[in-house]
Amino acid sequence: MVDKERVLKGLEHAVVTGRKDESTRFANRALREEIPALEAIDAGLIKGMMVVGDRYSAHKIFLPQVLLAADSMYAALDILLPHIPKEDAAKRLNIVIGVVEGDVHDIGKNIVKTMFTAAGFNVHDMGKDRSDEEFVKAAREHHAQVVAMSTLMTPTMDSMKASVDALVEEGVRSQVKIIIGGAPTSQEFAEEIGADMHAVNAQDAVAKIRSLLTK
Repeated sequence: MVDKERVLKGLEHAVVTGRKDESTRFANRALREEIPALEAIDAGLIKGMMVVGDRYSAHKIFLPQVLLAADSMYAALDILLPHIPKEDAAKRLNIVIGVVEGDVHDIGKNIVKTMFTAAGFNVHDMGKDRSDEEFVKAAREHHAQVVAMSTLMTPTMDSMKASVDALVEEGVRSQVKIIIGGAPTSQEFAEEIGADMHAVNAQDAVAKIRSLLTK
């Protein structure tokens, strides 16, 4: 038990401090100690990333530290994810995330993606400047339960509406929840274009998607 707690704390600390070498070392140690991979992710990596998210939201740390934490987390995930039992992996929510057409700003999207991954969701990142047809294709291809869209610019808010409309027209809308985010967006705008939710930051996005699991 002492070794298990030490490993989980080691994973958490490696993420919080952005130490990729430490995260891979403790991920491999978790497997050697026969700690279930999902437990190592939930009680180690996710716990650490939530600390990072809280500190970022409180402006106690900044983007470079978040990116280092994300690198540390992903390095450990590469080791642990293949060891999650298939039945557990199948229960993970599938999320498609991307920046809408005309916008190439993806820092916010990348932070949200990292927090979604840390929260235990299967995240399929489309990247930036993606068309409405690409959102439809990705939602179908990855059997998404959630489509997350981002934009940082007011002119490309129309692209967000076009993507929602395309999901409706192609018969995909009824199968997914849509969450939007970005500086010019709001809950009012989400309702106006037919999306389900708006998130003000990455933590809010995770909380709102998690709420779907209890409904």
